[in-house]
Amino acid sequence: ILLLAANAIKMPTLLSFHRHRSRTSSALILALATTVPSISLATTSNAAISSTAPVSRLPLLAFTNHLQQHGTKKQQFSSSFSLAFQHKEQKNQEFRPFTTNTNKMAPSAEISENVAFTAKEIDLDDPYMYLEEVESEESLSFARSANEACLKALGDPKTSGSTTYDRVLSVLESNDRIAHVRKMGKNENGEDSMYNFWKDGSNPKGLWRRVTMASYKTSDPEWETVLDLDDLASKEDISWVWKGSRPLPRARDPMSEDGTRVTRALLSLSRGGADAIHLREFDLLTNEFVPSKDNGFVLPEAKTRASYKSRDVLLVGSDFGPGTLTDSGYPRTVREWVRGTDIKDAKVVFEGEATDVSVSAYIDDQRHHDGPIYEVRSRSLTFYTSKYWVRTIQYEHLLAPDDSLREGVEQPNKFEEVDVQIDADIDFVGKWMLISLRSDWEPTPGGKQYKKGSLIYVDAETMLNNGSEGAEYHILFEPTERSAYETYSVTKNYFILSIIENVKSKHLFFKFDKEDDGKLVFVGGDKEAQIRACYAGSVDPYESDDFWFTTSGYTQPSTLFLADAAKVENNDDGEGEEYIVEKLKSLPPQYDAAGLTVKQCVATSKDGTEVPYFLVTKEDTVLDGNTPTLLYGYGGFEISLGPKYIATSGIAWLERGGAYVEANIRGGGEFGPSWHQVCLILRIVSGTLQITCMSQLALSVF
Repeated sequence: ILLLAANAIKMPTLLSFHRHRSRTSSALILALATTVPSISLATTSNAAISSTAPVSRLPLLAFTNHLQQHGTKKQQFSSSFSLAFQHKEQKNQEFRPFTTNTNKMAPSAEISENVAFTAKEIDLDDPYMYLEEVESEESLSFARSANEACLKALGDPKTSGSTTYDRVLSVLESNDRIAHVRKMGKNENGEDSMYNFWKDGSNPKGLWRRVTMASYKTSDPEWETVLDLDDLASKEDISWVWKGSRPLPRARDPMSEDGTRVTRALLSLSRGGADAIHLREFDLLTNEFVPSKDNGFVLPEAKTRASYKSRDVLLVGSDFGPGTLTDSGYPRTVREWVRGTDIKDAKVVFEGEATDVSVSAYIDDQRHHDGPIYEVRSRSLTFYTSKYWVRTIQYEHLLAPDDSLREGVEQPNKFEEVDVQIDADIDFVGKWMLISLRSDWEPTPGGKQYKKGSLIYVDAETMLNNGSEGAEYHILFEPTERSAYETYSVTKNYFILSIIENVKSKHLFFKFDKEDDGKLVFVGGDKEAQIRACYAGSVDPYESDDFWFTTSGYTQPSTLFLADAAKVENNDDGEGEEYIVEKLKSLPPQYDAAGLTVKQCVATSKDGTEVPYFLVTKEDTVLDGNTPTLLYGYGGFEISLGPKYIATSGIAWLERGGAYVEANIRGGGEFGPSWHQVCLILRIVSGTLQITCMSQLALSVF
């Protein structure tokens, strides 16, 4: 589709390949059928920063993920790339599309006429598998030689005499970033306490810090350091890398001063950035770690997942020895660890199969939305499929078995397997179970069918007790061919649904109608979808309807607003975005976007599918084939591409008169599960490697 877009806008085109590295995949770059007169190829990976080699009449290159199969796991295909080649039009060059025979999974006859090899000649053994060991001398040597090739072909930007390199570097190292915060209760003075993790040149490992909401709204907030990771690394002589925090929910903490303060948190610290983490409990009242000798929760390095069940009980999955990890290397069991006891004595409360990706268990406390406390257990069968078991419990069931508050309390309900398709996701809001569908679903045979990509909700208690056939479903969102559900956020009284319509963002607002059994009733939202990236996230669903609202665009820097969901319902002026209360933060412009325009265009693939792309150019650009164009595409993991501020491309490309194109190729999530699932036909069958050409990915392979 990128080559098609280049042809449509009649411009010389620069594309760049990106090699996506993962534990279960390896990349193989193969030459395909279509001959391009002049190509400058760039590949990037975790191991090789850049490698270029100008080639004369080199066939267009394909990016391929070879996903290994483990047991009965379904194989998934994704493509992650940005393509780059310098294409000069020649009148007699015929662009021959790549087609796929999904039965034989081999190059079609149409391709075989031009291809320089046949399927039998492809070596299915990946010669670049050694690059998976990113710190090995062999990989580092490859990276050095690749960098040398890049500099030889393109020149060293540090010595070129251009200011571009220095300007791009200054943007990447700039402190001009919005410090996004997360509310974690109140401080000792009753003021809202906002937390942020921040890294800059003076604090390369980072500061965990907090500030009051009132101070955060000012231009110069007064931050209080909670944990200095650089200082900790120096004292302990370990190169700590921050991997996140998981606070103790204040509604389940008897020390929280009537549910107002967050007193403890579990910190995940990685040694040198490894996948495995050290788990350490932190006291937010004293700003100190709670050592194991004081009954703090502390675990050594492992791929640990842990969350608070209550103040003195954790749900933990980790490496506890043989049989406790899945074949994928993640926790296979969940233990219930009581404070003050040895983790070795912790009871195993849930376990999956070795062939699962992982298992998990957590508490979803919905009492603040007039719902129950849900205890959830799940097995991730594959990347996109899971099974869930759920029960409702009382607060006392969260406590340690010997806690005095449990005396006389009846045993909790038994777990019920959730009767949904394994590729569906579930969540809870109040009394409702939300179900996000990745395939069509007919809960009752012969009854109504709900479309893939839909977001529906159902009474959770009814669903758990009676199964899918005995429940009444309500539709929050049903997709069209050009719209998709993206995410949601919940305030105290409102449900904010984020969707994309033709790759443009839009927000819809629903209210919990307490006069109609708490059903979600539509009350308003954005009048039109817009070409911009937007994020809406609740400030504090316990207490208010405020939410953070962040926007950005190709030429507009990120801006953070404070918004109020209640204003949607209370304002009927029809102006749109009436929910915005005040502008809090905004990035300064980092490149000169004066005179630039952003357009959405469409290319039609061979199978008739319209594939959109965004075009950023100077207003007076004539699309006559003489404007250098940078094309970018990503198709994988059901992740959507969309407008975002492109400061580095703006400096290095747009300011110099180039055009920027971003193509929403299939494989992503721009139009819901269907847009991604069409890529699943590209998988390994009977040992035959399925290959795809980036520039024609959406044109005819699918």
